[in-house]
Amino acid sequence: MRAVVQRVSRADVRVGGNAIGKIAGGLVVLLGVGVDDGAGDARAMAEKIAGLRIFPDEHGLMNRSIQEHGGAVLLVSQFTLHGDARRGRRPSFVTAAKEPQARELYQLAGHTLESLGVRVAYGEFGARMEVELVNEGPVTILLDTKRVF
Repeated sequence: MRAVVQRVSRADVRVGGNAIGKIAGGLVVLLGVGVDDGAGDARAMAEKIAGLRIFPDEHGLMNRSIQEHGGAVLLVSQFTLHGDARRGRRPSFVTAAKEPQARELYQLAGHTLESLGVRVAYGEFGARMEVELVNEGPVTILLDTKRVF
């Protein structure tokens, strides 16, 4: 499972011009599920995101997690994180999971975050979405449960 995690001051996701998920501040998480991912990956990713210390403490150092800082997570599914463009010009998505596996693990990651006390707003799985955000810092972190990077 792969994620792009961005610290934001605000973010929203729209489908067909309608806002379906919105946060005032916290994290935008673009989440990609791979064919070799399972429930353990979803839980591990959620725990990593919840505990990731990328918010400033009283000294301005990145020492606080979303759990400590407050705010919310805007969780957006993004299969293209498993795109492989090493050969040719058209990315291959053969390592990206398909329905129903991808939807179930995306939802499990969100529910795990919620069980850890993090408020979660969601994108619409499988929809064409518009994501708008203000990256604060900027802070952007790449995560992979298989430790590819």
